[in-house]
Parts: sequence; C-alpha cells; structure tokens
Amino acid sequence: MFHIEKENTTVRTELVAGTTSFMTVAYIIAVNGAILQLAGMPYEAATIVTVICSFIGCMLMALWAKSPLILVPGMGDNAFFVFTLVFSLGLTWQQALAAVFLAGIVFMLTAVTKGADYLSRSIPTSMINAMTAGIGLFIAFLGLKNGGIIVASEGTFVTLAKLSDPYALTTILTLLIAIPLFMRNVKGSFLIAIIAGTGIGALLGIVDFSTLRDFSISLNGYGELFFALDFSGIGTLNFWTAVFSLSMVIIFQNMGAQLGMLPDKAKFRRSFQANSVSVISAGLLGCSPMTTAAESATGIASGGRTGLTSFTTGILFIPALFLIPLFKIIPNSAIAPVLIIVGCLMFQSIKEIPFNDFTEAFPAYLMMAIMPLSFSIANGIAFGFIAYPILKLVTGRRKEVSITMYVIAFFFLLYFILGSI
Repeated sequence: MFHIEKENTTVRTELVAGTTSFMTVAYIIAVNGAILQLAGMPYEAATIVTVICSFIGCMLMALWAKSPLILVPGMGDNAFFVFTLVFSLGLTWQQALAAVFLAGIVFMLTAVTKGADYLSRSIPTSMINAMTAGIGLFIAFLGLKNGGIIVASEGTFVTLAKLSDPYALTTILTLLIAIPLFMRNVKGSFLIAIIAGTGIGALLGIVDFSTLRDFSISLNGYGELFFALDFSGIGTLNFWTAVFSLSMVIIFQNMGAQLGMLPDKAKFRRSFQANSVSVISAGLLGCSPMTTAAESATGIASGGRTGLTSFTTGILFIPALFLIPLFKIIPNSAIAPVLIIVGCLMFQSIKEIPFNDFTEAFPAYLMMAIMPLSFSIANGIAFGFIAYPILKLVTGRRKEVSITMYVIAFFFLLYFILGSI
C-alpha cells in the first residue's frame, strides 16, 4: 500500500517516524481545546473534535497522498479563528465555523484543479527555499521558547533565560543527548531523546505527575459542535472578510509548508488535496482549520518517507484521547531539542538562495525574518511575496515575475489591509 521498498525505507523506520511526529505534536490535544474555549466552545468537546479531526487529517494524508506529512488543527490558525474571526470581526464561533467550511471549499477548488500546480510552478525557487529556511527558523524559535531558553523581556522583547532554570537546563541536557544520537543515525533517536528528557525533567522537578490521577473523559457536549456551522452572517462584509483572509492564510501557509518539507515533491498535489478536504471536515465537525504541522519535519528527519508515517501518527491519536494525562507529563523541555535540531536541518536550504542578487535575496531574507519574529508562517510568506515583485519592478526586471506572483502579492496586500481595518 505505501510502497515501502520503492521509497528505500522500512516498516520499522516509518513506524518510528510516525511515533516521533506524534510525540512532538501530541500537545495539540490539550492545547487546542483551551484556545477554542476562549471563543465560547465547550473545552471537552473541542478536545474530542481536535482528536477526531487530527485522525481524519492524518488518514487523508496517508491513504490518499501516501505522504509522511501530518495534519492537525494549527497553532496560529486556532488563534486566528478565535482572535480575528470571533473577537475582531465579531462572528459567533458557529459563524466562524461556516467561514472555515467555505475557506476549505476555496482551498479544495485550488487543490483539485490545475491551480495548485500552476501556483507552485509560478513561485520562484528562491521563495520556496526561503519558505523552508524560514519555517526552520520558526521551528527553532518555537523550540527555544518552549524549552525555556528564550524568555520574554520588557526591555528587549526576548532574552536568554538563566541557564540554571530547571526548564532551560532540561532542554540543554536533553539536547546534549539528542544531538549525538541523531548524528550517529540511531534509530528512534528523537523518541529516545524525548523519553530521556522527560526523565531529566522529573529529576529536576518540572514534571507534574498529578495529572495521572484522572484518566476519565466525557463525551457530553460534543453534539454542540457537530454540524454547528451557522451561515446567518453570509450577507455581511465581516463574514466575507473572514472567508477571504482565512483562505489566503490556509492556502499559502500550507503550500509553503508542504513545498518546504516534502522529501518527494511529486506528492505535493495529492498532499495539498488531502489538506483541503481536512479543512472542510474541520468546519463540519466543529474545529479550527487543519494545517500541515511544522512538527511533520521531525518524522521526516527520523526517516519517514511514506504514508505509513502519517498513518501511524493518525492511529496514535485515538488511544491518546484516553491517555491525555500521560502525555501531559511530557514537559515542553523534552520536546524542544527535537524542534531545535529539525529547525537547523530545514534552515540549510538557505544555501540555495542566490544572495548575490538583491532582488532575490531581500524578499527571501524578509520572509525568513518575519516568520519567527511575528510567530506566523503566513505573515512571513506574505511579506516575501509582496516584496519580490516590488523589487523586480523598481529594478526594471518586471518580466522575471509571473503574472501569478503579481496577483498573489496584490491579494496578500489586500489581506493585510482588511486585517488592519
């Protein structure tokens, strides 16, 4: 089914890669419900739908696309759902779900037609490499922040933490274990590091074992989310602003992530299609938009090449629903080193960017800088895509830019204008 031999991999490697991807992204089960709760959605129901949508997304990616990428409700997309669609644009969460559904339809129309292939061919190579490197910086920053090494500062926004802090110390010690394991190509190196990091965290007192007391879960309330989408706002400007801005975010964010992470770019079109269907299902089932998880890169770095990787991750989501307290004891400091290493691997694509040509270098640089600093892959892609045609125009090299790039830049500019209203 997954062409294991053809892809020069093994069942064991794929299973380990899928488990590694799951371990690095399992936090979404506990976190997504807490964020959606801010919009008025019931927490337990939102947690259940997070698991259901993650399972469906990973199965779509595994069985349709035969891709190692994983799909989960996106961190950032859930915040966009709550703070932009509900709080800023004034939609109810039911109307916001309708906007997710329609944005998913727009996404699917792009994915099932020649639009996706046309868009991917129209994007300059420097932009694709910048996306990969920028996502690498984003993942690395995420690891450094979650691992307690980089912390908030009133004077400088961010600063280096005291390395004697137990969270930072756990991250550093786990990193010292993970790097040699990875460099020696030890099977399951990241998984071993996460388990070791949890042990180190327990010794340093940052693991909360109290969550293990209650493994119960209630299915009450899920009916409130299932098919709860509300189209009553369809005649308002705010509703269509939500649909447009969400469509821009999910289409180009996922295109950038997939082109940046897929080992085999021939799987892009079907992976993109699987992603679009997962967004539609999220709107129907009562969840924020699904996205290609940046943590997919950890499974790929562990050797994942086929759909068996995403299939394994998807399967693990089901028992995880009943083992949430067990995954809650894994500290962020045990997962952070994996993200830091994977960030470095992805950042290496920077060497493919022609820095001797400023019209190529500056948009790429802007994209890579904005992603981690704005904590948004979508914002970074938007800045890069707007800057690229502008620099080509002012230097008299407009013929080097496809019509598609001008159109994309215009819509990203419109996205920022509407977002600031």
